[in-house]
Amino acid sequence: MIINMDDIKLSVINMLKVNMNLKDKESILIVSDIPKPEEWQLPYNKICDFATRSLMARKVYDIVRENFIENRVDYIVYDSLGQNGVEPPEEVAEKLKNYDVILMINTYSLSHTNAREKASKAGARIASMPGLEYEMLKEDGALAADYYAIKKETEQLANLLTKAKRARVVTDNGTDIEFSIEGRYGGADTGIIANRGEWGNLPGGEAFIAPVEGTATGRLVVPAGWYFDLNEDMILDFKNGYVVSIHGGGKVGEELRNLCRFGDDRYLHRRNCAELGIGTNPKAKRPDSVLEAEKIKGTIHIAIGDSSHIGGNNESDLHEDFVIPMPTLYLDEEIVIEKGEILKNNV
Repeated sequence: MIINMDDIKLSVINMLKVNMNLKDKESILIVSDIPKPEEWQLPYNKICDFATRSLMARKVYDIVRENFIENRVDYIVYDSLGQNGVEPPEEVAEKLKNYDVILMINTYSLSHTNAREKASKAGARIASMPGLEYEMLKEDGALAADYYAIKKETEQLANLLTKAKRARVVTDNGTDIEFSIEGRYGGADTGIIANRGEWGNLPGGEAFIAPVEGTATGRLVVPAGWYFDLNEDMILDFKNGYVVSIHGGGKVGEELRNLCRFGDDRYLHRRNCAELGIGTNPKAKRPDSVLEAEKIKGTIHIAIGDSSHIGGNNESDLHEDFVIPMPTLYLDEEIVIEKGEILKNNV
């Protein structure tokens, strides 16, 4: 595939004007990770994806610098952290607190880190874009959605999550998991990051909530093709709030089992059921890119690992999302999503 980076210019400009509500004289920081030397031994498709994203972040910096001359624009890179949710180097964390608007265009997410949270508390408006793809920035990509319509529906779903006490997710291919969400507050990642201290993903479009620790029970079946390089179904079994076993998934399943370190309670925090999310972006399409897949309208995603940055109590160096297509979602026994369709009478 030939990539013309100049094609993303309009989307980058609109992102800052519409999604980030950029004002004159505000400072902007572009943040990106780059592959470490040993990561160049990864399979070609993985390292190509990673390297292309790093180059795209640099192009975004050039576009922003050339088109927002009234704003201070800076750019920093740091060595890959290897997994989502790991804290960045201290010098990066400190720098994040000194900007008005931050675009995180990285491969491994900083969303669920203390560094991101401290930057938000310092007032930065942050767009976290781990796994951003060139196609998402094209004219018909997920970033080109009507974010004002997404905002309305996402906030309505977040309110439903806040009011509910219990959630259950079921699919025809074997997912059946339930947990308490009583006392937790639903969040709305609307794609509009306009106010001081706000943060979210771009592309945006999800309502989310942190399950109560210790309550998740059941099975999550992640279908082949619904995670990067996932070539066979992967099954995660939950008991008393934690993943207790992982079956299938090929190389992805093997990597996840290594991260979970079953039998070693020092890594129990990585096995926590951390998030229930609902996708609300009608432009999102790609199933194997988590950043976009979890925004596909009518999908559900369940995360494991850290929940402390979305209202839960579990702190971890891991936050990993798994997207489920065509789900049925029950909130307190009432169907809110039926086989991937958000029921309008509930929203």
